[in-house]
Amino acid sequence: MPTTLRTSTDLSTVATRIWTPKRVLITRAAAGLEHTGEIIRRCEAAGVTDIQLLPGDRLTGLRGESERQTYALAKSSLAVVAAPPSALKPQPIPPSADWRIDLARGCPAHCQYCYLAGSLGGPPITRVYANLDDVLAGIGTHAGRGSVTSGTVERGHEGTTFELSCYTDPLGIEHLTGSLSAAINRAGRGEYGDRVQLRFTTKFDDVAGLLDLPHGRRTRARFSVNAAEVANRFEGGTARMPARLAALRAMAEAGYRVGLTIAPIMPVPGWQEAYGELLDDAAAAVAGVDDLDLTVELITHRFTPASRDVLLQWYPGTRLEMDPDQRAEKRSKFGGVKYVYPREAMTGMRQFFDTELARRLPAARILYWT
Repeated sequence: MPTTLRTSTDLSTVATRIWTPKRVLITRAAAGLEHTGEIIRRCEAAGVTDIQLLPGDRLTGLRGESERQTYALAKSSLAVVAAPPSALKPQPIPPSADWRIDLARGCPAHCQYCYLAGSLGGPPITRVYANLDDVLAGIGTHAGRGSVTSGTVERGHEGTTFELSCYTDPLGIEHLTGSLSAAINRAGRGEYGDRVQLRFTTKFDDVAGLLDLPHGRRTRARFSVNAAEVANRFEGGTARMPARLAALRAMAEAGYRVGLTIAPIMPVPGWQEAYGELLDDAAAAVAGVDDLDLTVELITHRFTPASRDVLLQWYPGTRLEMDPDQRAEKRSKFGGVKYVYPREAMTGMRQFFDTELARRLPAARILYWT
């Protein structure tokens, strides 16, 4: 039977998951920027007492005597840096959105399947970009361009879309940065035109500071959700599933466009029942919401040889299945390899979600399956 879910926007009855770093490192290039002052104020308000101004732009003190110590040091730290020029030019990010805008790089959560493991080099510290005006400028320069949503028949009504959560969970650090609120405010006021939509995905639930923003329905807040067995076992440091779904409802009732990112889908024992319960809980979460605009993105679990090596160093005792012999190889046009589920398993899972979403959550629009 599906679990009972609280469906009020009163978030006080659901525990909010807040990450507080043990230390904050500020590079020389970021020290004089206006947004850095806001970050420092927020960090101090959160109780952070170890805030260090570095003499240069190199982050130091992140290496321990072992990979596990290095991981722990990095994951308990927040770095405030200036985004380099290479990070300021929006990049295409199919199938999610037209363009990627990076507010930060790195995430405070402890997901044992972390997709950043093979793509961000060095210790997994979260770097927030303090030159926020430069970062957000790409929205204005690229509005009206793109090929994922802009000008397409299927998703053209979304306008030009900008993904804010490719390399971070912006809500997980929002109480420390204010960067997500700033982006939502600017887009909502029409600073970038009427045909722009921001998008972010999160595993956290502290949305209280976003509910009253003048978002103008130009931001889609998507909540990464999963079957309870997967989430409880592999998603450390994140909000629990009922809290995420309560936050989803709160955002929808505040007028935001919302979404479910069901990821990473895994065919664990009893997966049909487990994911069926998840869909029932999601349906309960959005029941009765006026003017609901709900999308679903479906992403199966996959890994690369590089990410597997890193994850096994970070989580040596993991029970996550990452056996190349049980997977099929998927090669990119550049020769890279990903290990995905075999065709039969993929077909069965896709058929399940196509059928059950139509039956249990008919208001939802599926954007893609991968």
